[in-house]
Amino acid sequence: MPRASVTRKVHFNAAHRVHNPKYSDQWNQEMFGECNNPNYHGHNYELELTVEGEIDPETGYVLDLNQLKRIAEERLLRHL
Repeated sequence: MPRASVTRKVHFNAAHRVHNPKYSDQWNQEMFGECNNPNYHGHNYELELTVEGEIDPETGYVLDLNQLKRIAEERLLRHL
């Protein structure tokens, strides 16, 4: 059977605050800058997921892209 690959790009956001409570707010601000913002500092990410396999002769798919998106959301993105 013929093989192929399919890729789905998913987007997610994450935020963090770098802060060492052993030191003053001023020290933390000087050391970590915008990453020390008490309201957090965010980033946007793109993740490309690629699967490879045999092409289903009935659908012409390796894997339905919507199914790949659901798998990514259930197994990865909900934890981030």
